[in-house]
Amino acid sequence: MLEQLTNKILHGDCLELFKQIPDNTIDVTFADPPFNLKKKYNSHKDSLAIQDYLIWCDKWLAEMVRVTKPTGSIFLHNIPKWLTFYAASLNRIADFKHWISWDAPTAPMGKSLQPSHYGILYYAKDSKQNKFYELRHPHKRCRKCGYLHKDYGGKKAGLHPFGPLVSDVWTDIYRVKHNKYRDVHPCQLPIHLLERIILMSTDEGDIVLDPFSGTGTTAISAKRLGRKYIGFELDKEYVEISQNKLDQESSDSKLVGTWVSFFLDNAVTIRDKEWEKLAQFYLIPSPIEQIDFVKIQLRGIEKSCICPPTTSKPRQSNTAKLF
Repeated sequence: MLEQLTNKILHGDCLELFKQIPDNTIDVTFADPPFNLKKKYNSHKDSLAIQDYLIWCDKWLAEMVRVTKPTGSIFLHNIPKWLTFYAASLNRIADFKHWISWDAPTAPMGKSLQPSHYGILYYAKDSKQNKFYELRHPHKRCRKCGYLHKDYGGKKAGLHPFGPLVSDVWTDIYRVKHNKYRDVHPCQLPIHLLERIILMSTDEGDIVLDPFSGTGTTAISAKRLGRKYIGFELDKEYVEISQNKLDQESSDSKLVGTWVSFFLDNAVTIRDKEWEKLAQFYLIPSPIEQIDFVKIQLRGIEKSCICPPTTSKPRQSNTAKLF
């Protein structure tokens, strides 16, 4: 039954489509639902009464937990206001792990603090069995001089060559703002945001389900990283956009055979446990203290251009190959 649904974007209401998914069969569920902020979706009224919105949310939240495996994870992206309600519901049926703060400034709202982050709730179906991998991201550097932004003082000798472990505050991933990279959808997330979540919580061949698939960001990220996907989407146009984009994608987001997340031709998220394998392909400053002003570089590796996905041009391969 499940095999017939995998690697597809299914058209329909998520609560109806969830009925086709057996209990404890999905490795990761991720949702970026409508924010109830009167955004212009094609097939959804984004202005429900608060109580109606929360009752509806409780239904699909329960379904997300139901279909997730005991080893699996549940991720919810939204503004902090709604995440507090989601957490109240999820705390009764799943195990809280993290509130991830994604640094993404928005427009001033007036009579409030400047909104500067979205939240991503991270829950485990069962924290004792939960699948999780530590990740690393590159050191942040000054664009002009190339020096590390953070002053590590006398601790530079202990720095990891690639970069620090990923924390629960993400400041290195930016919103999709330029129109030429956006689809006709009001809330499009960056591919490498989802790739980070997938690398953190799944293995090759695992299934990722998104009940609000939109124009396919979660599915594309899963496919690039060699995972299976299931998407639910209410709007037929978004389904068609998603499928067109997915047809241009390959499972090739690899650096010398290792799954990684790329952005602008650089690996931006790797698994910590795989650094030992990857390190041999990098030129690492010696002594390591020079990492303060010398960035690590790939040695003898030909990298193809990493282009943002479009619906009109095939995306070039992410795979880095030795020559």
